[in-house]
Amino acid sequence: MAGIQEKIGYSFRDETLLQTALTHSSFSRDRGNETTAHNERLEYLGDAFLDAIIGEELYRIFPDREEGFLTRTRASLVCEKSLVERAHEIGLGDYLRLGHGEEKTGGRNRDSILADAVEAVIGAVFLDGGYDAVKRMVLVLFEKAIKDAQEGRLVVTDYKTRLQEILQAEGILTDKVKYVDAGQKGPDHDKVFTVRLEINGVAEAEGTGKSKKQAQQNAAEAALKRRGNVI
Repeated sequence: MAGIQEKIGYSFRDETLLQTALTHSSFSRDRGNETTAHNERLEYLGDAFLDAIIGEELYRIFPDREEGFLTRTRASLVCEKSLVERAHEIGLGDYLRLGHGEEKTGGRNRDSILADAVEAVIGAVFLDGGYDAVKRMVLVLFEKAIKDAQEGRLVVTDYKTRLQEILQAEGILTDKVKYVDAGQKGPDHDKVFTVRLEINGVAEAEGTGKSKKQAQQNAAEAALKRRGNVI
């Protein structure tokens, strides 16, 4: 695993954390051992720290921009598409541990798997080296994307935030807007998630996607279109 450590610019003291971050749940299932560590919990942790680190950096480099701009920009930097780009830059797919089904169906290049693995690696670095270490790693990994944002080259498309801004202008509070899981279809290696957007307890729109995050964005986009709004 020396290769991936060199690419992310961080050397693990406990390499089992990195191994776990690179292990997809299908790898555990194939071995008939659901208790074998895989990366879903680390993904959760990495997602939280990625948001915080990118948010802090944008706050620093854009001292005069409003909250809405910062939120939309952060969302574009941490979205699935951006994470997949970072994964390809470091060849992360080559290091993943996948089940046979995922291996045969192109899991090493599947967007949702790559994006989740990036977040899992971020979570692993935090556990191994602490906040300062993971912050350094994230800012190096996202350096080009952050520079694009700073120089106006980043295409900011965050339908959830745009919808929230419109609803707030109408007096609808954030806690009245909910994205509810409405099911998933397909085999483990090719799931499609459905999310229902509810506003004031009323179903407004649905969205589907290869990840829950993408399904939420698609639901928000559908709601914006229904209302005649675009970003």
